[in-house]
Amino acid sequence: MDKMRLNMDAYLPLRDVVFQTLREAIFKGELKPGERLMELQLAKRLGVSRTPIREAIRMLELEGLAVTVPRKGAEVAKMTEKEMEDVLQIRRALDELAVRLACDNMTDEGLDKIYVALKNFEKKAKGRDVKEIAQADVGFHDAIYQASNNPKLVNMLNNLRGQMYRYRVEYLKDQSIYPRLIEEHARIYEGLKQKDKETVVAIVSYHVMNQETVIKEMIQGQE
Repeated sequence: MDKMRLNMDAYLPLRDVVFQTLREAIFKGELKPGERLMELQLAKRLGVSRTPIREAIRMLELEGLAVTVPRKGAEVAKMTEKEMEDVLQIRRALDELAVRLACDNMTDEGLDKIYVALKNFEKKAKGRDVKEIAQADVGFHDAIYQASNNPKLVNMLNNLRGQMYRYRVEYLKDQSIYPRLIEEHARIYEGLKQKDKETVVAIVSYHVMNQETVIKEMIQGQE
């Protein structure tokens, strides 16, 4: 908690600044699963009133990062196997649909953007900033989603973004998986380039299932 600082942005409402600060604190483990989110304490710590804290907590709840417990109040949501499986099950289905549609609707510009995102992930993976690596991973998959040319699908994936991001960050804390991720991204790109639907769907499914396996082991180790 002591490390938390508001990263003020003149272009964002205060509630969004508080939300991003609390969100990052959860991802970094500064706010731990099950820890209470007490409005007064957080307001004092961040030097703001209770109103933006309350609004930010509601936003965290919408992303599945916080829950309100009867007679206790809000707390950081715990990661459970069931919740993780539910989220990644939906992600796998939507990712498979996205690459199928991308094969049908791919443009040269869309393929170029996926390649640039792929190379950016490779570059970031050489560093140690998990947040930057996670953002680069998001960028790679976002480029594929955009190439699907289906705004409704992109919107559904955006709605899951916060819940998926939490598991993505946990997954990427293990640097030993980076070579495999880079290889899988390259295979996904080649499959899209060749417009080989069945191959790229199989790779994407395997890609998400690997994430599920690693996070499941992590959650079991914390129990």
